[in-house]
Amino acid sequence: MWYPDSIMRIIGADSIITTLGSSHKYIKNMVFRLFGPENLRRDMIKDMQKTAEASLLSWLHHPSIELKEAASSVCLIDTFDLELTQADRFKLTRGRKNVMKMLKEMMDERKKATGRQESIDFFDVLLEELKEEKHAMSENVALDLIFLLLFVSFETTASGITAILCFLSDNPKALQELTEEHDYIQKKRPDLNSEITWEEYKSMKFTSHVIHEALRLTNIAPVMFRKATEDVHIKVEVCTTVQDTAEPAGGASKDFMAFGGGRRLCVGADFAKLQMAIFLHCLVTKYRWKVIKGGKMVLCPGLQCPEGFHIQLLPKG
Repeated sequence: MWYPDSIMRIIGADSIITTLGSSHKYIKNMVFRLFGPENLRRDMIKDMQKTAEASLLSWLHHPSIELKEAASSVCLIDTFDLELTQADRFKLTRGRKNVMKMLKEMMDERKKATGRQESIDFFDVLLEELKEEKHAMSENVALDLIFLLLFVSFETTASGITAILCFLSDNPKALQELTEEHDYIQKKRPDLNSEITWEEYKSMKFTSHVIHEALRLTNIAPVMFRKATEDVHIKVEVCTTVQDTAEPAGGASKDFMAFGGGRRLCVGADFAKLQMAIFLHCLVTKYRWKVIKGGKMVLCPGLQCPEGFHIQLLPKG
């Protein structure tokens, strides 16, 4: 895997994306402690539901919201116990130097803090690793890792939620089937207002298809860089016609991996899918939305809506 200098300046020279061998395995296993299925099932599914419900409730007070910007409040930020404003999130994607300085100051403050009462977040996990005598992580690696996770969560999960709602707005049949799936899950509960369980999440088959199809169509992270060491010759007959064969709804394609990086499966794949599924459950069981303006998506190369995607959230009637 190779990345040009312009990308390296954003993700950092010590990012998990660029590490190899034992170093990559070490960092991946550490991240997996927080974002793996066990921790998601035990702790984070509840936090995700609370965050999604609070965000959606706050949207009701606005005649129009820009979805991608609003959806960022549902993303990974809470995993670090950081209080970031919308301006801070904008800086996160535009000014790496300023953000790294801010994260360094937060890390120094956390180091000085004694007797923290808050539940352990990923910042604490990294600090514990840095305290180990034979730790394989430097402070620069830790800061690059935090920056990458914040950057990726803001760009990919918020973009994924935006894409899903764009497609559902144009496909009422899919929206109806999605809503029926979640209404059925809710009606099976003894208490309609009880928390989402891991078993309920695993039963959301159509929801999973919706998420994967939206990611396939929009290709949220569209670039994997490969450095060619020699010319590659591809022989294709001039008269060749490539057929775009439609797959049935819910088909499992062997040619598409939504969270893949070659042999490196994204360590946050389960986290991202759970986050989007929880958001959709909270949305379609209690609310409906009306498109105000925008919604046209372009790839250049990442997903963008030139006019934004403005919706009005309304209580379900």
